[in-house]
Amino acid sequence: MISILFVCLGNICRSPLAEGVFRHKAETLRVSDRFAIDSAGCGGWHKGEQPDRRSIAVAARYGIDIGGQSARQVTADDFHRFDLILGLDRDNVAFLGKMKPWESPAKVALYLEEALGRSKNVPDPYYGGPKDFEDVFRLCDEASDALIKKLIGD
Repeated sequence: MISILFVCLGNICRSPLAEGVFRHKAETLRVSDRFAIDSAGCGGWHKGEQPDRRSIAVAARYGIDIGGQSARQVTADDFHRFDLILGLDRDNVAFLGKMKPWESPAKVALYLEEALGRSKNVPDPYYGGPKDFEDVFRLCDEASDALIKKLIGD
């Protein structure tokens, strides 16, 4: 089993979408038993909250329910529980790199670089509108397809 943690700033916009889309793709392909999937935030401001209503709405438009997720902050234990910890932007990756215990075997990487080979951030849609959330969804959709293929093959 491969364990993956998606991390953004507050765990209410991008990482819940990344988690939800990846989980949905894995279930659709009937390979969900091969993954443990979660998300977290660098900060704990939204601990216990549902994802942003706009993230919930864009996921729902594609038949994905992320409303049951609950925001949490990344912890030192995560570096021992997860094989792959994916920051959705470079600032997240830098934060995770500083937090990672030296003995942790977890790989910390930029999400789109790991999935698609693109050294590009997933933009934070928090201060944007519906199009910004749609753009994040589409990036997560494309990256999820590529990441699953990379991790388990065709």
